[in-house]
Amino acid sequence: MKDKGSSAYFPYSALPDRSSVKWPNEARVALWVVPNIEHFNIEIGNPAPDVRNYSRRDYGNRVGVWRLMETLSAHGIRGTVALNGEVTKFYPRIVEEALKLDWELMGHGLTNSIMLSGLAVEEERRIITETRAAIAGCGRKMRGWLGPGLTETWSTLDLLREAGVEYVADWVNDDLPYAMNNGLVSIPYSIELNDMPLFNNPSISIEEFYRRICETFDVLYAEGATCPRVMCIALHPFLIGVPHRIRWLDRALAYIRGHDRVWLSTGAEIIAAWKAQVPEARA
Repeated sequence: MKDKGSSAYFPYSALPDRSSVKWPNEARVALWVVPNIEHFNIEIGNPAPDVRNYSRRDYGNRVGVWRLMETLSAHGIRGTVALNGEVTKFYPRIVEEALKLDWELMGHGLTNSIMLSGLAVEEERRIITETRAAIAGCGRKMRGWLGPGLTETWSTLDLLREAGVEYVADWVNDDLPYAMNNGLVSIPYSIELNDMPLFNNPSISIEEFYRRICETFDVLYAEGATCPRVMCIALHPFLIGVPHRIRWLDRALAYIRGHDRVWLSTGAEIIAAWKAQVPEARA
């Protein structure tokens, strides 16, 4: 597989060569927002409790996520949660509220303390299966997947397909969904509009994050007049949910909502709309 490059996963496809898709209500941009709701194991790999880093992340689950939920709800946005399966065990109150808001639950491994890269096939299969079971226990189907840290092995995509997953967000290489060779669909996620790489050292300013969101939207909205696009904003409650940042997210979403042709969607909704229009995706 390594010798074949990415063609082992998906064929190259130039965006100008593709047929244009249409989003509901003639929207130019399908916006999906991905709150990463995660559990970090304080014990793994540490000879002593890593109080500073663990507690910083725990702030997101105790405080930040509630600010994020309130902000998204104020703009009529339902999140597509990248959910660690262990969140259902350790933070059931968060899951309860997410279900009440009708947020989608996308698989994100069991814990972000364990990356997929380097795992044996059976161990990776176990993690995917147990994550699916945790989401099923919430009454939802795991339709999508984002690897912890966007990590994969050579077996990941086939294991996801085996588990009944429909779409994967790890491959940040397009502005539209596309079909992968094994029947999965790749959906546009984001590193460019992702608070994890942008707010860690060295950190950009929150004003710059706001500017990036608006600039990205403006370009995609203009391009969407001829070929509609997908835009993702990836968020982590312990980062965006702190007091000095949350209002800037509110302003960015208000800017986007000030445009008529925007579809506020979830990952599964985007994939369903795309599949209905692309023949090879229904094969």
